[in-house]
Amino acid sequence: MSTRPMAKPGSQADRWFAIKTQIHSRLLNSLTPDQLKVLNKEGVREQIGNVVERMVKEESIPMTVVERERLIEEVLDEVFGLGPLEPLLKDPTISDIMVNGYDSVYVERAGRVSETNIRFKDTAHVRMIIDRIVSNIGRRIDDSSPIVDARLDDGSRVCAVIPPLSLIGPVMSIRRFGKKLLTTDDLLKNETMTSGMLDFLSGCVEARLNIVISGGSGSGKTTILNTLSRFIPEEERVITIEDTAELQMQQSHIVRLETRPMNIEGAGAITQRDLVINALRMRPDRIIIGECRGGEAMDMMQAMNTGHDGSMTSCHANSSRDAFSRLETMVMMASANIPDRVIRQMLASAVNIVIHCVRLTDGTRKISAISEVRDIEDDQVILDDVFLLERAGLNQRGRITGRFHATGHKPRCMTRLRAYGVHLSPSIFSEEMVLKD
Repeated sequence: MSTRPMAKPGSQADRWFAIKTQIHSRLLNSLTPDQLKVLNKEGVREQIGNVVERMVKEESIPMTVVERERLIEEVLDEVFGLGPLEPLLKDPTISDIMVNGYDSVYVERAGRVSETNIRFKDTAHVRMIIDRIVSNIGRRIDDSSPIVDARLDDGSRVCAVIPPLSLIGPVMSIRRFGKKLLTTDDLLKNETMTSGMLDFLSGCVEARLNIVISGGSGSGKTTILNTLSRFIPEEERVITIEDTAELQMQQSHIVRLETRPMNIEGAGAITQRDLVINALRMRPDRIIIGECRGGEAMDMMQAMNTGHDGSMTSCHANSSRDAFSRLETMVMMASANIPDRVIRQMLASAVNIVIHCVRLTDGTRKISAISEVRDIEDDQVILDDVFLLERAGLNQRGRITGRFHATGHKPRCMTRLRAYGVHLSPSIFSEEMVLKD
């Protein structure tokens, strides 16, 4: 996708929009309501071609065969897809699409953000595409509910905001998920972690340790959660709970639950906390919450402490230790009557392993720390780092330099791993791997 500067108003691009809009309007006017309900892409392609031919002749519009085909494809995108965004959605190298108003669209590739030459006709055009996305999954966006989380058919996550909250017109962000799931080999090749770190984490999942994955937005938390889920035994019953479904679990015995926003009357909302409470009645072996954001942390912690070992969740935090502060705050949101020390003790008892993910300045995503929860000392949760990423700087190509290394700490959970038949080589707790240039 080109990243050349935007075309200015009144340019050839505006003329192209005018022609496309006219063709779209003529097409819709030529179809009856019954025909609109059963639109067939190939049949519509032929009708669009006929409309284009008539316009070219009637208005003497100079247009090559290539331009006509492009015009037909773009009108098809308006009828069946997401308009100007369709070319971006077809590009597998794009991980994020950011629409900052009708005339500014950015994408992220390989961790780098750049502007595209894609633009919409006007703010109404952006709003029409947003309405199409949210209506497809039975949600709404309007002045009384100007923010919405939704998902596309391919699983991509959409967050849209409209005025009055957005001061630049309707905006949206699309977080895309590759059609090809990243394998453990892919993560090792990308140096997201070392083989020793992977062996340790897979053993922790098999031994049913409770795991929290922390990190910033776009740091790879969901990818790591998906990867670790591969090590859950096939015979176990897994229940996933998410605000917007994006986990890609590999098990066959899985129940996927998704929250529901309030309806137009302001009632009917189903929160993550409601789903966690309900999930406990559904005989789960493990509960996986895509992301803890509020009071559901309380119920998740209680589930981890009452027999649902091997559960996992993620949260936004700047470090492994900050993750505990965030979880503590979330638990307090559910019950302010519990003393801080009791909350910390419950968290330290519930969580066994904390994994921290980072997105570095060169666009790469890595696990920067794997820590074991030891206990409470002096009213603070104590974490013992098992593996760390040590950053040294940037090379001439702008790539992060440094190394992964084990701290030498022998995790206390090794006894439990052995009890579950997981026998790890002691050498992984003294390994070191220098990042490739």
